[in-house]
Amino acid sequence: MKISEFLIPQLQQEVALTEKFLQRIPTDKLDYKPHERSMTIRQIANHLSEIPVWITGTMEAESLDVAGYKSPDNSTVEDIIKELKKNTTAAETSLKKSDKEFERSWKMIKDGETLFEMPKFNVLQSMVMNQFPHHRAQLGVYFRLLDISVPATYGPSADES
Repeated sequence: MKISEFLIPQLQQEVALTEKFLQRIPTDKLDYKPHERSMTIRQIANHLSEIPVWITGTMEAESLDVAGYKSPDNSTVEDIIKELKKNTTAAETSLKKSDKEFERSWKMIKDGETLFEMPKFNVLQSMVMNQFPHHRAQLGVYFRLLDISVPATYGPSADES
């Protein structure tokens, strides 16, 4: 099996699960955060929508300088979901590369200093794809605190079977 044939369905599954979470966000709760140091629901949702961009950036470049990086700041759930879908389409296209490309080294830089460097496949699996469940789980906690039904993901939730 080619690496792209493994990663594209994985991406599609993660995006479908993420969209289920995003669709549950009430418009009047976008600015909610449970603690002053926490991100707002809007910030988490926008971050989830940008994760596929990291896939494209990993596959189309040799590095990323995160100095001054700005996340998207869409103000509606509808726009956040549109961003997620647009970014996913681009990410799927970028993943259609030879297995050799996934072996190439990629690094994250900040102000000229290398923060880490590893093969692109490892970046995608450890640093990018793992962001989806991590931030969906944050939303799940926020939903629980707001008494919003938490969607089932890899199995049933306490709210759905």
